[in-house]
Amino acid sequence: MTEPHADTASQLTDARRREMAIEHLLFGTIRFVAQRHPELLDELDGSLDHLWDKADGEERDDEAVREVARRFVRSLRAGS
Repeated sequence: MTEPHADTASQLTDARRREMAIEHLLFGTIRFVAQRHPELLDELDGSLDHLWDKADGEERDDEAVREVARRFVRSLRAGS
């Protein structure tokens, strides 16, 4: 029988890998589209007020999630 801790560690590793892969693909896609449509980054920037954290209780931090998105958009602007 598998140890519960090992199973949780494996799930966390899988989730981290998926997150990294998705971030890479999404970043590349947005960069590609923004090169052809520079207004996309302005639209994304303007939409961040509607972004929120899905966590509950004290874990929830909407502004922290928005700041991650702002850094993402800034790095896209720097690359264009």
